[in-house]
Parts: sequence; structure tokens; C-alpha cells
Amino acid sequence: MDRSASAVVGVASIGRFFRDRRDVLSSAITRRISSLKESSAPAAVDTYGVQEIHLPNVKVTVRLKDAIADDAAEDEIDLGSGDDVGYSFSGGQIKGRVSFFSRSGCRDCAAVRAFFRQSGLPYVEINLDVFPERESELASRAGGAAARVPQIFLNEKLLGGLVVLNSLRNSGEFERRVLRELAGRRCPDSAPRVPVYGFDAGDEEEQAEEDAMVGVVRVLRHRLPIQDRFVRVKLVKNCFSGADMVDGIVNHLECSRNKAVEIGKELARKHFIHHVFRENDFEDGAQNLYRFLEHDPAVPKYYNFRGSTNDGEPKPAASIGHMMTKIMLAILEAYASDDRRHLDYSRIASSEEFRRYANLVQELQRVDMTALPAEERLPFFLNLHNAMAIHAVIRVGQPGAVDRRPFYSDFQYIVGGHPYSLAAIRNGILRANRRQPYTLAKPFGSNDRRLELAQRRANPLVHFALCDATRSSPIVRFYTTQGVEPELRHAAREFFLHGGVEIDLESRTVHLTRIVKWYSADFGQDRDILRWLLSYLDPTKAGLLTHLLNDGGPINVSYMNYDWSLNV
Repeated sequence: MDRSASAVVGVASIGRFFRDRRDVLSSAITRRISSLKESSAPAAVDTYGVQEIHLPNVKVTVRLKDAIADDAAEDEIDLGSGDDVGYSFSGGQIKGRVSFFSRSGCRDCAAVRAFFRQSGLPYVEINLDVFPERESELASRAGGAAARVPQIFLNEKLLGGLVVLNSLRNSGEFERRVLRELAGRRCPDSAPRVPVYGFDAGDEEEQAEEDAMVGVVRVLRHRLPIQDRFVRVKLVKNCFSGADMVDGIVNHLECSRNKAVEIGKELARKHFIHHVFRENDFEDGAQNLYRFLEHDPAVPKYYNFRGSTNDGEPKPAASIGHMMTKIMLAILEAYASDDRRHLDYSRIASSEEFRRYANLVQELQRVDMTALPAEERLPFFLNLHNAMAIHAVIRVGQPGAVDRRPFYSDFQYIVGGHPYSLAAIRNGILRANRRQPYTLAKPFGSNDRRLELAQRRANPLVHFALCDATRSSPIVRFYTTQGVEPELRHAAREFFLHGGVEIDLESRTVHLTRIVKWYSADFGQDRDILRWLLSYLDPTKAGLLTHLLNDGGPINVSYMNYDWSLNV
């Protein structure tokens, strides 16, 4: 009882202590502020209109009313770039906005972008490959020039394309034009609007057409007895038998059993369902077990899967791949360094371009990959790998120096009903199903349907086309269907030109990227590697290596350390 009473008294004392201190502090602040008006010595005021008051153990900062009003006026300035407001262009403060319409991979657009960046002029870029719904706006603003980009606007007024920009720059008129149009007036509402995250959804997103089989699928999702079962000494989760599905289709559509089996095969072909061991498309019978795509236990690893299956009518894989490449090129143009060696992943993650990319890759879930022409599969999977690597950094972080499984193996997309990791794409598809370094098993088993998409032979050039977001990997690139072979050769030359190989003539040593060591099965023996390398070296290094190869002496091959740090 005595201890309880003491505790109550102690709490009460503490409460009175804090109230007394609060009252003393409030009085001190009030007296000090009041004395400022009477004091003959001016208080310290900095250039931003901030007055500081110093009390014992307390610092109070007071924003003067005039300074607050000035800041409010400055905050109304809209540059649309996300940078600090107010931009001095040779002494004049710009209050308006520079914007231009562009397309991915456009050289003229790249020149305009480079000029704005070098001059430090804030701008807004509206990429029509990312925002196709803005094409009609450009048509109405630019008239006959709608199909041609870039088109530059100063506030709401059309300036023109690259030719006009160069003409104004050469004559010295561009700076005067910018000051005249933008320095004295803020950007009106009639100017091209700044793309806003999540608010410029395209017509494709709003008018997605449902698959013709969705009605049947929705009924079956509710009626089938989905449960866990023991099969082959394994617990198979969330499955149903082929007989259960046939019964459900017969009861719903009042059709024959043979017709129901054909419908089941169509659902499997469209990747609404799959065999739990992926052994067949669809067959009747209690021993054949299937599950819906969304019930796959590995769904948490599928980063292009958001809670439910994409029930829209699948688009052609080539179309999705083309759009994916356009968006990723736009991301690189906006958020990567000019040499593509460094990416701003934080800005990419919060960008509208990446949001649209994440929505787009959901359409890969049920795409028919077998309909993709053989000559288009190489660039498709090269581009998918490099896009997934960017996505993986944003979602799971950079590849670790020790445990790289979360990045290379656990981060996956579901594509055409099958899972693909970065390792599966590189080793299973692009290396013709060759073993990953330091492993015994091949990526795909003999009955794996993904083997139908694998390259027939391993092309060593793919290793210099794949970026894994590290500083020692090749830079991130995206490839075209028509020019993939010369683009691969160019990527290899660029890689070896910028540190992929060094030749020490004195010690007769060739220092090679460790990528060649890891995937030596694709390159051959040391001498074979060096002779292969000659085709991709600059003249100086090629001359040194040729001398070493032809003089009959021994050549030492050393492999460089791999820098696993992020290419941020």
C-alpha cells in the first residue's frame, strides 16, 4: 500500500513539474517576442526573411509575414520538372514551362533533350510511345506536323522541331525568345499538361477486352472442389481433377463430355489452368490434377502478377514486346546517364513510365509464346531480361555479393503460363538450356515446354547484351527484331572497349572479364577465346593481341574481379 501511494504521488509530482516548465517556457518566449518591437538593436535576419530568437536551451525560428508571402508567390511557379522552382536563364527568372513531345529512340528528340540538359533549362517531356493518348493533342496543337517529333512548346505556344531550335540557337535568338515568353508570365492552363502519375491512363488500359472463355472460367472458379491432395508422396495444393472440371463444364453448359474435354484443352491452351506437374495440356480423369494459374504456390515470386489472373484477351507476344521496349527506352532516356552506365532507380520506381510498364507486363501472363516467330524470340528475351533486371532492383534490391538467389532465381515473371527468372532466361532460353555456372542440373527438364522457345545453339555474344544491374556487367540496352545481330556485335565491341579486356604486353598477360570464365563453355579454350576476341577489339588492343598470338610464346590469361555494386 505504501509503495502504491508513493507511485501515485510521484506521478502527480512529475505532472506538476512539466506543467510548470511549460508555463515558464511559454512566458519566456512571449516576453522575448514582445521585446523585439521595443528593442533598438535589430534582430538577426538572414537573406530569406527568417528571424532567429535565442533563449537558454531553446531556439525559436519565426517566419516574417512578408517572407511567407514572397515564398507563396514563388511556389505558384510551375516548371513541371520536379526541380526547385525558379530558374535563372542569363539573369532572367523563368516562370513558365518548356515542354516537348517525343518518341523513344528518336535521334532528333535525343538532341533536343541533350540541349536542354546541357543548358540547365527545366523541361517536361511527353513521350508519345508512353502516352499514346496524347497523340491527338499534339495533332490539334501542331497541325500537319503532328506525326513528326520533336515538337517544342514555350508555355502554350509552338516553337517547332529540332531545325527551328538549332536555327534560334545559332542566331542567338533562343535565349531572348525564352525570356520573352517565359520570364514574365506563368504557364497557363492551355499549355501541354504535365503527365501525372496514375492519371493519364491510356485507352488500352480503359477498354481491355475480356477473353471469350472468361464466363466459363468464372463459373468453374466457384464450383470446382479446389483442395490439397497427396500425389507421389507430395502435398499438391489448390488443385482439382480433370474429371471434376469436365463434370463442371457439362453441368454448366449442358454439353457432351467430349465437348467439355475440348473446352478444358482450350482453357489450358489459354493458360487459365495448367497441370500441377506441367505434364499435359488437359485430360479427363481423376488421376490428372490441375490448378488455376492464380492458385500456383509460386505466385508470390511472380512480380507481373497482382492478385488475380489477367482475364483480358491475350495480345500477340510481339506486340507486347514492342511496347515494352518502347517504354523501357523512354525510361532510359529520362532516368539514365547519357552513357547508360548509371540509372536513377528511385526516380524510375516513382515514374509514370514504370507504372505503365508494370501494368503492361501483366499481359504476359497468358500470352501465346509459341506464336512468336523464331527470329523474334532472341530480341524478345534479351529485352525481357534487361527490363526484369531493372524491375528486380526496384522490388528486391541489388544482387548480393554472397546470396544472389533472390535476384537471379526468386524474382520471376509468369510468361505464357510458365515462370521465368533471370537465370532461366539466360541459361535456359538464350544459352540453349546449358547449365548455370557451379550447378549440375540444366534449367529445363526434357519435358519442359519452355524448351520449345530456347535458342538452338549458344551465342557467346548474348553475354555482352545482358545487364544484371551491376557495375561490371554490360550496360543496359534494348534490341530490335530487324537488327539484333549487328546490335549484339556492337554491344560486344563497346563492352571490350570500356574495360572488358586489358592486354599487358610486357608480362604477356590478357586480363579478361570474369563473365568469360563463368561461361567458358560458350567460348572454348583460352586460345580459342583469344582468337574469337580479335573481332571485337579496337585496333590498338587487336594489334597487341595479334602480336602475342603469332610470336609463338606463352600467353597468360587472368580474370578480373567482378564489381557487384549497383550501377546506380
